[in-house]
Amino acid sequence: MKKLLLTTLLMLGIVATASAQLPKVTLKSIDGKTVSTDTLSNNGKPFIIDFFATWCKPCNRELTAISEVYEDWQAETGVKIYAVSIDQAQNINKVKPLVDNHGWTYDVLLDPNSDFKRALGVQTIPYVIVCDGKGNIVAKHNGYTEGAEEELIEKVRELVKK
Repeated sequence: MKKLLLTTLLMLGIVATASAQLPKVTLKSIDGKTVSTDTLSNNGKPFIIDFFATWCKPCNRELTAISEVYEDWQAETGVKIYAVSIDQAQNINKVKPLVDNHGWTYDVLLDPNSDFKRALGVQTIPYVIVCDGKGNIVAKHNGYTEGAEEELIEKVRELVKK
């Protein structure tokens, strides 16, 4: 009986970790509001978390490419994007001008100590996480090559169909 119970508990543990939840880290939004990362959501629809830095050229290309189709993505799937800057405190004042200059309409969060980045085990940027409507991490991708944003929307479309 003990073996059966232990086996069942182990199986439940594996299932529970198969789709990880976001860790709880406190960040600030670009307009100074406090945001707890474990509460990031999109009213039951998928969302994307995109780690970037002002000095990262591939990050900027990725976020610009996505911004060109973001309105269409939102109309089709309702997806929301959180862009998380890992710029350190001395460069944090460069984030808003960059966002404004590119006309990005994402929810921008600031992670100047890389706490959220570290909690998720992110090593390199750009790094993208796709979450389902319940906040479960369902896909991860690092680096950017032209056209990679199509893979992102395909994953979101799969989630919306479920």
